[in-house]
Amino acid sequence: MADVEHTIGLLLGTEDDWPRAYEALLRRVGAVTDPQGRTHRTRSVRVTIEPFDLRDSPRHDLVIDRLAYWYYHPREWLKKIALMDDVYLLNSPFTFQSMEKHAAYCAMMRLGLKVPRTVLVPFKNPLDNSRYAYTSARYNQPFDLEALAESVGYPMYMKPYDGGAWVGVSKIRNVAELHAAYDASGERLMHLQAAVEDYDVFARSLTIGPETMVMKFRPELPMHERYAVDHNFLTPAVGDEVVTISRLVNAFFRWEFNSCESLVKGSEVHPIDYANACPDVAVTSLHYYFPWAMSALLRWTLYCVVTRRRPRLDTDTADYFAVADDPSLSYEEKLARYRRLADDYFETERYEEFCAKHLRHVDEMVGEWVGSEEFRALLRETVRAMYPPHEHERFLGHFNGLIDAWLRDHA
Repeated sequence: MADVEHTIGLLLGTEDDWPRAYEALLRRVGAVTDPQGRTHRTRSVRVTIEPFDLRDSPRHDLVIDRLAYWYYHPREWLKKIALMDDVYLLNSPFTFQSMEKHAAYCAMMRLGLKVPRTVLVPFKNPLDNSRYAYTSARYNQPFDLEALAESVGYPMYMKPYDGGAWVGVSKIRNVAELHAAYDASGERLMHLQAAVEDYDVFARSLTIGPETMVMKFRPELPMHERYAVDHNFLTPAVGDEVVTISRLVNAFFRWEFNSCESLVKGSEVHPIDYANACPDVAVTSLHYYFPWAMSALLRWTLYCVVTRRRPRLDTDTADYFAVADDPSLSYEEKLARYRRLADDYFETERYEEFCAKHLRHVDEMVGEWVGSEEFRALLRETVRAMYPPHEHERFLGHFNGLIDAWLRDHA
């Protein structure tokens, strides 16, 4: 029986560390046998950006997209290959508007999640559009920013509706900070969002397909120290809720490579940011958790191409809203039903069976590679590219120590 060949495309921007890791690991995986006994071999290529005929046939079976959230030409190529060629995508390009935070807030509020009160305010400065002055004079209603802020309650956050990487986010404690932040916003649309004060822990969960890693996040620290290595910082019940919310968001929007931020106060989980088209998977950020991310990404992409998982562009929102609108269900019962819907979308049971039978060598293989000189060389090159020369040794010691800890824990 002839081998089946697959091609995975990497649509990338500036990042190079995790793509090199993924490429190296994919080469090491070797042949994978499917349940019918056929042998599959998979290679990766980096996608280039060029003119494309809408009737061209792509060479890719699956594309990991890390670029189209801001670069529109490849976004339109992704839409074309999804609609015309059934190429599997991580993530859906058709729900990118939700990546601008606003629609994601609305959807999860509709589903009953404990999102803090959020208000969208108009642009501070007029738009550079010849129609703006007429439209604004006729239809824009004056509003009292201070009164609006009082209704939300201090402290609060002003944050761009379409932002990422904490750019433009300000904590607002008083009227002076309110006006300063709004004046600085210019033509950016901003949310005012109530703060969750005195929260116990900031949880950041990275989800790839049906797998989720929940990490203790410390946003006040430098990036290389934000992910704390702590395996028991949430109770089992709260941890399960954070996982459920993360997978619910992804299944609802057809995102399969996304991170979710939640503030945990007591037993309450408040999701505050869960629309990240390009979640952080840099080795210098995730460090200890980087091997897990590469293992999960390998497993999910191989599962999708080998089983010929079909892309589902329709979002089936009615199924989720039926749960949300059922007055007989408690919050906990709704979460359980959302989890079942998410598991159905991600084929979780089938995926786990497939991994146990056909990809059980992946974890050991990743462990061997992480312990190799090839990985340490990648880490050295990444540190040298990111930090000034006088800090290279300090950061290499820091990251090597965390990787050594992972190797000990997974020996």
